[in-house]
Amino acid sequence: QVQQVESGGGLVQAGGSLRLSCTTSGITFSSYDMGWFRQTPGKAREFVATIDWSGWRTDYAASVKGRFTISRENAKNTAYLQMMNLEPEDTAVYYCNAVKSRSSVPLFDSWGQGTQVTVSS
Repeated sequence: QVQQVESGGGLVQAGGSLRLSCTTSGITFSSYDMGWFRQTPGKAREFVATIDWSGWRTDYAASVKGRFTISRENAKNTAYLQMMNLEPEDTAVYYCNAVKSRSSVPLFDSWGQGTQVTVSS
């Protein structure tokens, strides 16, 4: 059974930085494209960034492009999201999931507990 464990969230002032981690078990991590998503109360979970299995191809939501960087270490079954120049609008619970190849569609129905990111103005 696939399991994702997100970590690295916290409270930061606007303009600050955070690095999120997502460790995945139960799958052959290096075979899957991975994605980061975020959700705020009352809203649907939204796509933030994806990275292909090799780490060569990445894609970002327009709202985070140029500020966030997704990466991965297949040897550690871990994906990362480096977030720079954070804005209050980035406040959300952040989740990771494998995604369908060359897309931002989540692959698995199960999600981790997420990690809370709060950006104060």
